[in-house]
Amino acid sequence: MGIRAQQKEKTRRTLIEAAFSQLCANRSFSNLSLREVAREAGIAPTSFYRHFRDMEELGLTLVDEGGLTLRQLMRQARQRIAGGGGVISTSVMTFMEFVENNPNIFRLLLRERSGTSAAFRQAVAREIQHFIAELTDYLEATSGAPREEAYIQAEAMVTIVFSAGADALDLSREECKALAERTVRQLRMIAIGAEVQNQRRRDGLI
Repeated sequence: MGIRAQQKEKTRRTLIEAAFSQLCANRSFSNLSLREVAREAGIAPTSFYRHFRDMEELGLTLVDEGGLTLRQLMRQARQRIAGGGGVISTSVMTFMEFVENNPNIFRLLLRERSGTSAAFRQAVAREIQHFIAELTDYLEATSGAPREEAYIQAEAMVTIVFSAGADALDLSREECKALAERTVRQLRMIAIGAEVQNQRRRDGLI
C-alpha cells in the first residue's frame, strides 16, 4: 500500500472513530451531522466525501464494524473455552465485557436494530444472523444436534444475551454482575433442555 493509500485509510479510520466517540446514552447516530463528525476527525467537511458517499454509508460501516468486533470477541471466547472453562459462563462474561468496554458500539446496534432506516435495520439483522450462525455451527459440532435444532437453541441464546446487554447499559457494576449470573442460569436451562431433547431422539422417543 502506497503512502497516499495509507493516509487515506488512516483518515477513514479517524472518521469512523470520531463517529463512534460521539455516540452516547443521549445521542444516537441519527443525531450526528457530517460537519460534527468531520470536525471531530480534524478534517474539512468536503474531505468527508473522499471516504464515504454520505452519512448513511458511514453508519452502515459502523454497524458492520461493531458486529465484527463482537463476533471476533466471541470467537476468542470459544478459544478460551477450548483451553478450559465453562462454555456458557465464559461466553456471557466475554459479552458483558464487550458491552462495558464498548457501550457506544452496542448502543448503535441496539438502536439501529429498530430504527427508522430500513438499510440500517437490515444491516443489524445481518450482523445478528452472523452471530447466530456461528453459534449454531459451534452447537452443532459440539452437541451433535440437528442443524435446525442447533439454530433454534442459538437463536434463543442470542436473544437472551442481547436483551441482557441492553439492560446492562443502565446498571451499576454490582447489578451487572447479578444480571450476568441470571443470564448464565437462563442459558444453562436452555442448554439442559436441548440436551434432554437430543437424548430423547437418540433413544428413539421422538
